[in-house]
Amino acid sequence: MQLRTVLHRRFRDESGIEFIYLANSAAILALDEPTAAVVDAFISEDGVDSDAWVQTQPKPSAAESTLHDLIDLGAVRPVDETEAPRAELPPMPFPLATLVLNVTNKCNLSCTYCYEYGEDKLTGDEAGKALMDEKTARESIDFLMRSSGDRPQVSITFFGGETLLNFDAIKAATVYAEEQAAKSAKRVHYSLTTNATLLTDDIVDFLTQHRFGITVSIDGDKDEQDRHRSYKSGKGSFDVMEPRIRNLIGMNKERNGRPIGARVTVTAGATPVVDTYRYLVDDLGFDEVGFAPVTAGLGRDYALGEQGYESLLREFGELGEEYIAAANRGESHGFSNLGDLVRELHQGVNKAHPCGAGLGLVGVSTEGEIGLCHRFVESKSHSIGTVQEGMDETARAAFLEQAHIDKKTDCTQCFARPLCAGGCYHEAHVRYGEATKANLHYCDWIRGFVDLGLKSYGRIQSSNPSFLARFDQQ
Repeated sequence: MQLRTVLHRRFRDESGIEFIYLANSAAILALDEPTAAVVDAFISEDGVDSDAWVQTQPKPSAAESTLHDLIDLGAVRPVDETEAPRAELPPMPFPLATLVLNVTNKCNLSCTYCYEYGEDKLTGDEAGKALMDEKTARESIDFLMRSSGDRPQVSITFFGGETLLNFDAIKAATVYAEEQAAKSAKRVHYSLTTNATLLTDDIVDFLTQHRFGITVSIDGDKDEQDRHRSYKSGKGSFDVMEPRIRNLIGMNKERNGRPIGARVTVTAGATPVVDTYRYLVDDLGFDEVGFAPVTAGLGRDYALGEQGYESLLREFGELGEEYIAAANRGESHGFSNLGDLVRELHQGVNKAHPCGAGLGLVGVSTEGEIGLCHRFVESKSHSIGTVQEGMDETARAAFLEQAHIDKKTDCTQCFARPLCAGGCYHEAHVRYGEATKANLHYCDWIRGFVDLGLKSYGRIQSSNPSFLARFDQQ
């Protein structure tokens, strides 16, 4: 039989222990000398005759046993085997888990790189209502309860614009959601993204009482924050938000609230990641920090070019060393990019779609229009219904079918596809005008980051595997 090793990635930990990550199954296997020899022997596009190979080995029976073990594990497969689709679409309509309410399409800042109001916006000049009214907010909650099926828990994320410009709708939706969840025997988790400039004591009190998961959009210290995130007048936002952030974090810690995260948009010429992380965690007191390369069309002066992505990857590696050191001590670390990746590797995540957009998650505009996610609300070409009339399940299923990883031929020979699945729909739309295309412009970045995650995982697995138990699926 002609056999060959499947698409994979090899990596080692510091002590030299070798691992293999299988792209067909997202499994991670430790390799000893005999299994590594089999993997090496069958790396051939045309395959290798297994019977002939076994007979050339010093100990044929042992070699054959090792070979069959790797066949059973999916690391070595027949050349002519038709690869099955990695995941079919689930039965539709798939129950919703998360609703993102864009309670306002306005913002009190004028960030240079904003995808919603800058040069890369999807919506036309004719925006919808500035604020979601309480009636639409309640209709959105009703829609979520109807569309979540038997799920015992659902999530509501409030978004904008600057979300807190419409705190009345947030309060109304939260109170109403708790009433309706009690009737449906469901639990509701709340989260919110804000630029923190409008955080008053009353708002902080409400958010911490209701255990909101809060993400603050902040790019770093005063110089870094004010470089791109300013008011329309040109005045920087740091001096306004900094004391409010400290107040939020302080009250949240007193009430033992959920972790508060910072979301950093990384642009050309940004402060190194390690320095920004240290300021946000050690000085301001954030629990977690996530770094997101800026979403930008070609030609933007703040966009990350090839060298920018290479530099960012090196900086991620430096911060990753701190994550690994903390893991070896059995301690948490707030570098959420690497933490999320290590969790997905441990759980064997193998994505058919890059995210839950249009599947378990949808966004809702101020007028109640349903979009694939919060980035697509009010983009008429990506509308899939309204909260009043429900989802267009035909349009929803058609999009998910077209966006499936098996439709993206560019991804077939990429070892990172189980975790990437082609990348963000919105990023693809900005770059290529089509949400279902693969994001080829940052393939090297994704592969580099997944490589960093694999090596980090291997080192933790070898030195303190008990740390990874926190990622075990319940």
